[in-house]
Amino acid sequence: MAKRILIVDDEENIGRSLRLILEREGYSVLTANSTAAFQQSPRADLYMLDVRLPDGSGIDILRQVIGQQPEAPVLMISGHATIADAVDAVRAGAFDFLEKPLSRERVLLAIRHAFERTELKKENIQLREQLGTGPRMIGNSPAFQRVVEQATLAARADARVLLIGESGTGKELLAAHIHQSSPFASGPFVKVNCAAIPNELIESELFGHEKGAFTGATAMRRGKFELADGGTLFLDEVGDLASASQAKLLRVLQEGEFHRVGGEQSIKVQVRVVSATNKDLQALAQKQQFREDLYYRLAVVPIRMPSLRERVNDIPAMVEYFLDEFCRRNAFKPKTISPAALEALANYHWPGNARELRNIVERMAILTPGDAIDEESVPVEIEIAGISRNSLHEAREGAEREALLKALDDSGWNVSQAARALGLERTNLHKRMKALQLARRK
Repeated sequence: MAKRILIVDDEENIGRSLRLILEREGYSVLTANSTAAFQQSPRADLYMLDVRLPDGSGIDILRQVIGQQPEAPVLMISGHATIADAVDAVRAGAFDFLEKPLSRERVLLAIRHAFERTELKKENIQLREQLGTGPRMIGNSPAFQRVVEQATLAARADARVLLIGESGTGKELLAAHIHQSSPFASGPFVKVNCAAIPNELIESELFGHEKGAFTGATAMRRGKFELADGGTLFLDEVGDLASASQAKLLRVLQEGEFHRVGGEQSIKVQVRVVSATNKDLQALAQKQQFREDLYYRLAVVPIRMPSLRERVNDIPAMVEYFLDEFCRRNAFKPKTISPAALEALANYHWPGNARELRNIVERMAILTPGDAIDEESVPVEIEIAGISRNSLHEAREGAEREALLKALDDSGWNVSQAARALGLERTNLHKRMKALQLARRK
């Protein structure tokens, strides 16, 4: 759906010109020539207000918009405003201040930037809502709690954090937690998936580009570093950056400044960088497949995310959360899940981690007609894998039991002698005997 822009200006030519320019760009445009006409106009996604109107002040309309619709950006326009007017407008919440005569490129650029910042704000609000309701960062297992504690401590400083872990373990959520717990929490949280952007576009994505920098660069564009100024930049799958992009990233981290692609002006930013990877960057650095100096810049505080296999005790709580969230989102009646179904899920090895668990829970909720999800609703591949895993564990445990019993019988149940025969420490043999509940055969 086209974004709606409302222009409030008493100069008819200005309104007509802006309408032509913006409609060609795909925007839906409304105009009003006075404060009274504005009051009768429908809401818009963005407002362009003249400072001086026949029956009032554009600054007053700005304050009204900010009060009633704070998510909508406002651009002030004027041909005879003073510096004091511009300062008042910005203090009142205007996104930008444009002077007449209006340049087409300047107008379109300001609108594009305003909408980009609005989207980032929406994303941050969603993340705050998620993280504030106890939400998707779920777990009481020691492994998970230790990671959250480390992340919270790291968030207090501006040190760069590298999150290491398998895909689907929740690295992005932990990065958002670090942002919200840091001095940068009031700024934007900007995400970049380094693996999803072609190598030839990654520099433009990170650092922006000037108009005409390459074919298709029809206007200046700010990169993610600029958009994240004053906040946090999350570089997901940073191990997939090409070597040329690694060098550019290293320079920004070292100097705190960069050039847009095709530009000469240095741009300084203050950005907290949190990175994530499912690769062993240290090993890649030793093989010269990733810059060692960049690795040490990114990994000031490395934090390893545990796999779901390492926090099996968290599965029931996660299942309950995913199930409840899915039912609420889709207006389903609340569903329950049986202990047998939970046990089947806990026995699975979860190569896709929490992301895979979420998908399976949603599939079960969709395919279960009633309000109770039982073991029959568990996908066949989950049950088979769980059975295989249990069978293997039982086979190993059985073989170990027989080996220990034989050594103990041969030694007349002299634990020290049996331990020597098995090549074990005496204390370790005692622990295994207790775990396997071994008793002397009568």
